[in-house]
Amino acid sequence: MATRRLRAFKRWMSSNGFEWSNALEFVDTPEEGISVRALCQLKEGDIVAKMPKEACLTVRTSGARQIIEDAGFGGYLGLAVAIMYERSLGEESPWAGYLQVLPKQECVPLVWTLNEVDELLHGTELHQTVQEDKALICEDWKENIFPLLDSAPSRLNPTFFGIEQYFAAKSLISSRGFEIDDFHGFGMVPLADLFNHKTGAEDVHFTASSNSVADDDVDDDNSNNDEGIADEEALAEKSSTDTTDLDATHVENGNASDTDCLSDTGDDDPSMLEMIVVKDVSSGAEVFNTYGLMGNAALLHRYGFTEQDNPYDIVNIDLEMVIQWCSSLFSDRHSRSRVSLWRRLGYSACGDQNSEYFEISFEGEPQTELMVLLYVMLLPDNAYHMLDLSLSVARSGHESSDANLLDDNIFAIKSCNVSKRSLLTKKVRDGLLALADTREGLYGLEPIEDDIARLGKCSSVKERKLYHSLMLRMCERRILQRLRHYASEPFEINNHSSSRKKLKSTKRKR
Repeated sequence: MATRRLRAFKRWMSSNGFEWSNALEFVDTPEEGISVRALCQLKEGDIVAKMPKEACLTVRTSGARQIIEDAGFGGYLGLAVAIMYERSLGEESPWAGYLQVLPKQECVPLVWTLNEVDELLHGTELHQTVQEDKALICEDWKENIFPLLDSAPSRLNPTFFGIEQYFAAKSLISSRGFEIDDFHGFGMVPLADLFNHKTGAEDVHFTASSNSVADDDVDDDNSNNDEGIADEEALAEKSSTDTTDLDATHVENGNASDTDCLSDTGDDDPSMLEMIVVKDVSSGAEVFNTYGLMGNAALLHRYGFTEQDNPYDIVNIDLEMVIQWCSSLFSDRHSRSRVSLWRRLGYSACGDQNSEYFEISFEGEPQTELMVLLYVMLLPDNAYHMLDLSLSVARSGHESSDANLLDDNIFAIKSCNVSKRSLLTKKVRDGLLALADTREGLYGLEPIEDDIARLGKCSSVKERKLYHSLMLRMCERRILQRLRHYASEPFEINNHSSSRKKLKSTKRKR
């Protein structure tokens, strides 16, 4: 469905050197926005779009470049200023045809009100993270953007540089930014950002050359003063940038026949970005990009949506929660000493010592480090003291430090080759069950069945915030159900356990 804004966008692309296959159909609906579908079967290796780097909205290409560089802004802070500046120009902006297809802001939790964050995300992995994001970005605006208005009153329209506009720009960067190359850094890539995400189901891949530095900018400062939601890891995952040389394929322009699938071969052009088909796509199917293998907390955090039965979902259990549970059974001194010994054995949680946590996988399998910690915490005093002594002797050089005797088990510290079967004692099982109950208690008193019932009555279009927050809550609580099952049932080897370390958490270092 070619709406007026799509037609205007196509005209803008044509006038700015974009090339795209007529095998692609751009569909615009009020309910779901713009998506891309295949009008004929797409073959692996086809290049279906080319985007000039100079037509991307970056700090380097924006009319605000001098203002940004004079202020010493780099990275995402600079890009946010570039977006606000180009929006302030209206139809006079070289990107007017592109900006008019973008929403004012993406519906990510970053731009929700604090009341919405507290009400909808309470108990979830995102609650504290989004609160911290909003505080950081408010501080960022006060320290950087507000002074910029006073220093350049004749060149910047304050109406377009308020705190709401800054949050809106940050939401667009988080959800739509791509890494272009060493020269341009991160930026907005028209056309490439029309392809929707589907976890683990990439149809097209965004590719860029690794280096494209202008002669007069070799020594330019690329420092990044920005803090907030759009960190490098988030945008790198979104971009899925491949810097490998590819056999370029000539891309027909919008005048090609509707059934044209690309096959001609041409030369690589370092000034162009490409979307290449990585697997065959059937005629009529939507064409997806992927922003990385992320759970629902990360998807909602960065892109404003969730996916049902997302196999990359995780739930985190804070180390402090484990210590509090142990202290309720023994003493605070007992808990701290056991954690200390656990660390000396070579184990650690995710994050850093200011924010440490353990991951529970989609299947409900706890992180090995958590099980080892529970095992150590629940050791009888005599076994604990024997292990402590054994470790001290090993550290003195009388025994190998690569492995330590714990009861009848050998802990291969460096390889973490620990038998989970031997760790899953009755006390450890009870500990996992107690932690599952404590973690679920953060959601409130309502049972999971209430969340499921509310989700069934909720519209993903008309009640988007409520729908995706309920989906996140439900998926997290189901993981906790599986954790209870894991702790209650006989031990079984899980084929998915090896992939846990590849998951990305929404927790961030403080």
